[in-house]
Amino acid sequence: MIQVHHAAGSKRQIIGERNVLSQRGRFGILGLLLCLALVYGVVVLTGPWAVHIGNGWTPLLYWTGTGRLITKSGTYPLFVSLLPSTHSSQLHLDGLRPTGGVQGRGWLCTSSRTIIPLELSGTIYGASRTTDGALMQFRLLEYNGPGHQLLAPANRGYLDLYGYWHGPQLVMNDRGAWSSPFRSGLRIEHASVTLKGGSKSEFEAACASTTDYALRR
Repeated sequence: MIQVHHAAGSKRQIIGERNVLSQRGRFGILGLLLCLALVYGVVVLTGPWAVHIGNGWTPLLYWTGTGRLITKSGTYPLFVSLLPSTHSSQLHLDGLRPTGGVQGRGWLCTSSRTIIPLELSGTIYGASRTTDGALMQFRLLEYNGPGHQLLAPANRGYLDLYGYWHGPQLVMNDRGAWSSPFRSGLRIEHASVTLKGGSKSEFEAACASTTDYALRR
């Protein structure tokens, strides 16, 4: 009888522990969702432009765009994805105050149809409820992630772009800023681009179908 009672007690203890763990799991998921909702709310309240990037509805706080980067050495398809960031410049630009940071990724198609992955970081100025009329500046820095040779920031290629949002378009140029050559030796100078909403697949198709002649123009 003692063994029977002992087995029954052990069984009840195991069931109780499972219930406790299940409740903890539910509370953990609920807590995570509440934290995400809180972060989302703070981002939207402090930077309402983030849900209206490019004059569109961007509830995921995320925008992607494509364009052709026109430079001294040629024209190259470019794709960028950007979203809000907590890091931004504190200095005014063109008389406008910084209203938030941006971060993301970029991809540049070279004349050999090699795609260079890039890191994007910068600042948006003068934005309110939308990005329309706002100034954006960002740096496209050669990616230093897995599968790539690790280099110090000073040894990685980059270019800086500045420009204003005109409705769904972001019209940018480098304003004659200094740029650093990429690992391939390509250096971007006298650059300008008009970015429009687009997908990475559209960029990849443009890269694959672009002729060497068009890239050199």
